[in-house]
Amino acid sequence: MAAGDNRQPGLLGETENYARVRTTALVIIAFAVVLFLLVQARFILISLAVAIILFSLTSDVIRLIARQRIGRFGFPNWLASIIALVLISAALLVLSSILLAQLNTVLFTALSYAERAPEAVASLFAWMGEDVEQSILNSLSSVQISGYVRTVAGQAGNLMQGTVLVILFVGFLFAERIWFDTKMLNFFGDEAQAARVNKIITSIIHRVNYYLLVKTVVSLITGAMIYVVARFFGIELALAVGILTFILNYIPNIGSIVATGMVALVGYVETGEAQTTAALFLICGAIQFLNGNVIDPWMMGRALRLSSFGIIISLAFWGAVWGIPGMFLSVPIMVMFMVVCSHVPELRKLAVLLSREGLPEDERELDRIGEEIENRKAS
Repeated sequence: MAAGDNRQPGLLGETENYARVRTTALVIIAFAVVLFLLVQARFILISLAVAIILFSLTSDVIRLIARQRIGRFGFPNWLASIIALVLISAALLVLSSILLAQLNTVLFTALSYAERAPEAVASLFAWMGEDVEQSILNSLSSVQISGYVRTVAGQAGNLMQGTVLVILFVGFLFAERIWFDTKMLNFFGDEAQAARVNKIITSIIHRVNYYLLVKTVVSLITGAMIYVVARFFGIELALAVGILTFILNYIPNIGSIVATGMVALVGYVETGEAQTTAALFLICGAIQFLNGNVIDPWMMGRALRLSSFGIIISLAFWGAVWGIPGMFLSVPIMVMFMVVCSHVPELRKLAVLLSREGLPEDERELDRIGEEIENRKAS
């Protein structure tokens, strides 16, 4: 018996260690499989993510249309959904056409300037000495700028295909929305649990919508200001750089830096004047700093409360997995992930790390957002 008692704790410890190793291995394998699927199905998944965001943005529009009345005639829910889908489709197609036109303008111009760009950039470092200037010129000359530009042009050509797929996804989501509550109730089999999950989804939609609204306003202001500055300096591509600045500002942190460098580079390639380039860079940098570090946080308030380091990690991960579209979607995905983690006890510590002050959303705030949305629906 004594020998058996001595062996039992060892066997128990070995079993626990084996279970821990097996669980870790399964988690690693599952993560690798999910990552593989994310990369392989990126085009469909990106289109689906954009469709879900557009669907959440237009849910309030559908309710607004459904409440309108013309005399005794009211808009049934299906008609309101069709009207919203037509409006979304028209807006997406028009925006995609405008974006493609401006991208083509910039890309074709970039191809014509590709040979001049290395010399233009290298000449900016002439004050550091001829050897430094020649070294930078040699380094830049080895970069096939035209090849990168053609690659971007090829990827931009998929924009219209993605737009059509997004419209199809949004249409099917509109068709399914009237049965969503019933499906949630039948899925969980518990009315209280289904109501709680609905509140969590409502909180995600509310926060993502607010983020996109604020980001759109700030990006629009920034793009308009950059356009005015570029026109003042006589830049031919003023409209194109203004539109691209508006788009790039949706990429957190990095987008504003790229937009500022793009405006300065275009200005120098067009004018060839270092003073004009420096003025463009300083003015555009000041605009980006003011809008990104003063107006943007002031309008966001405590709506997101995301960690800056977490945003950078999310940006790097989704940029590596989905490329440039992943950078645009990184913050909405992070918002969704943090809200879900906030209400799962086992994952709440992760939500603490992702939040700015270590104070993720709690049940009281969840109830407050739910009541606010319900009051808005009733009005």
